[in-house]
Amino acid sequence: MSPPRQRLAILGATGSVGMSTLDVVARHPERFEVVGLSAHRRIDTLLAQCRRFNPRVAVVADAAQAAQLRPLLREAGLRTEVHAGAAALCEMAADDRVDSVMAAIVGAAGLAPCLAAARAGKRLLLANKEALVVGGGLFMRAVQDGGATLLPIDSEHSAIFQCLPADRASWPHRIDHIVLTASGGPFRDHDLASLHAVTPEQAVAHPNWVMGRKISVDSATMMNKALEVIEAHWLFGLAPAQIEVVIHPQSIVHSMVVCRDGSVLAQLGTPDMKVPIAYGLAWPERIESGAPRLDFTALQALSFERPDARRFPGLQLAWQALAGPAGTTAVLNAANEEAVAAFLAGTIAFTAIHSVVAAALERLPPGLAGDHGLDELLDLDGRARTLARRIMKDLRP
Repeated sequence: MSPPRQRLAILGATGSVGMSTLDVVARHPERFEVVGLSAHRRIDTLLAQCRRFNPRVAVVADAAQAAQLRPLLREAGLRTEVHAGAAALCEMAADDRVDSVMAAIVGAAGLAPCLAAARAGKRLLLANKEALVVGGGLFMRAVQDGGATLLPIDSEHSAIFQCLPADRASWPHRIDHIVLTASGGPFRDHDLASLHAVTPEQAVAHPNWVMGRKISVDSATMMNKALEVIEAHWLFGLAPAQIEVVIHPQSIVHSMVVCRDGSVLAQLGTPDMKVPIAYGLAWPERIESGAPRLDFTALQALSFERPDARRFPGLQLAWQALAGPAGTTAVLNAANEEAVAAFLAGTIAFTAIHSVVAAALERLPPGLAGDHGLDELLDLDGRARTLARRIMKDLRP
């Protein structure tokens, strides 16, 4: 007799990770049942997904979107419940009818539903790095107290996880340090003087990965890697000094564990998010992902280099933020989200993103108590965003 299907809710179903998750799920209808989907803006895409997977619940951003979606679902003959707002997102993540939650919402908005899923003891597939960058110890305590199973989906953290044994208690005795790889983005070889004139269209054109616009800009500045350093610190219980970053333009080696005896364990594969998604969905088993196989004979070389601090100044902010008082990494994330949004809107230059984040870190002392909760974090997030917008206003002529 086959085991019951895993009941899955996907937070951020219309983004690149959410759609890749549904692609993997569609290959294994006997293993997975989609019971919940959420979207922030792309209602037409969410409707198409509901038609295909017939979830019990769909969550959208606001009441107006819910009013738009409900009659469309009825016309399609679907009985999917439609709810709206942040509270509905948390309710879906903690629902007793959900076994697993794919957390694929981009940004700090994903923290509250991730906490809800963790406290409810879900199998939590974490593609939202900001849950750890912003939530840090609060989030990890929720995972422990709720008895949740935390599975990293970012390709780099999935790679590290795949290289480690199931016995988490043995990790400190095995690991000397880890190496997170970074492609270097689209401007790795560009003249530094030309970066000021970079357009949003150029910045989102990643050479290897298909990602959303915000994450693509973060990859171009390497702030994405700074956030991943912070995420790795919490996921694997590592000191900041045990986390290294190297540029690997081919995006074939997804990250490495350097063991205490000097051995290096690495996970390799094509740059396709369906691989870590499939691993997280089926863990500890492995299933077909739909990603193309790696052809070693087609690889001319695998190269590695140190990041250029002049080209990627934001990367070093990861270690600076981790050395700061509680809440510093939340300020880093909030200021970066605001700065990237402004760049994509055409109101600040590409090179100003780092300046805004660095200034916010310098001017806003976090001042969070050790026992802070979600409300305190969200208040700090709001203050950091207000400060970042003020800084950007001063930058404009």
